[in-house]
Amino acid sequence: MIIYKTEEEIELIRASAKVLAQAHGEVAGMIKEGVTTRALDQRAEEFIRDHGGQPSFKGYNGFEYSLCISPNSVVVHGFPSDYQLKSGDVVSVDCGVLLNGYHADSAYTYPIGEVAPEVLKLLEETKKSLYLGIEQAVAGNRMGDLGYAIQNHVEKQGYGVVRELVGHGIGQKLHERPEVPNYGKRGAGLKLQEGLVLAIEPMVNLGTKSVIQEKDGWTIRTKDFKPSAHFEHTVVVRKDKAEILTSFEYIEKALQ
Repeated sequence: MIIYKTEEEIELIRASAKVLAQAHGEVAGMIKEGVTTRALDQRAEEFIRDHGGQPSFKGYNGFEYSLCISPNSVVVHGFPSDYQLKSGDVVSVDCGVLLNGYHADSAYTYPIGEVAPEVLKLLEETKKSLYLGIEQAVAGNRMGDLGYAIQNHVEKQGYGVVRELVGHGIGQKLHERPEVPNYGKRGAGLKLQEGLVLAIEPMVNLGTKSVIQEKDGWTIRTKDFKPSAHFEHTVVVRKDKAEILTSFEYIEKALQ
């Protein structure tokens, strides 16, 4: 069942999204060479709890961390660890916040130090594809329009769009219906209606679209071990223009 949100519920998600955006900003301010991904996870959890929220991911299906931290060829669901960030890395940080009974979810991929130009371009084009997808999240469009916008943009650059992992509805549950693929055909799929809240999250690989799951049962990595990028916003389908509830404002401020 697809759950359309009332304006009151959207305001509750917006409140979660604000704490989430600020938590991302805290993490962004720490990201540099030599920092462990575990330290980033600890700071995010501390900030979220200090602001009355709970980390959406911690305890989800047995996941033990507040952040999914995915360096280089790890697409998503990477475990925080004692791994120290180094120059040339790219690292995706995915975070969710539960506040007042409602979740928000977003992700951002960071370059560390001197990163190869072709990898920086991957990050730039993946982020651009997120906003192209969001532009299609208006009432009357189809889910395929959204997926096509993302797929068409990144495949023109020669990148691979991950098929096995998709975005999702979000609200009182972290993952709700419908699924939000990052590929599709224009005019196909679910007709979008006002009040639908979606986590739109392109996962784009520098090389092949194919991925493998590691033995830990969580970590998803590119099959060719080339880098991957991941950007995500929580958005509301509206009549004329999608509304973005999450924000990269605090990240961008921290990176200045």
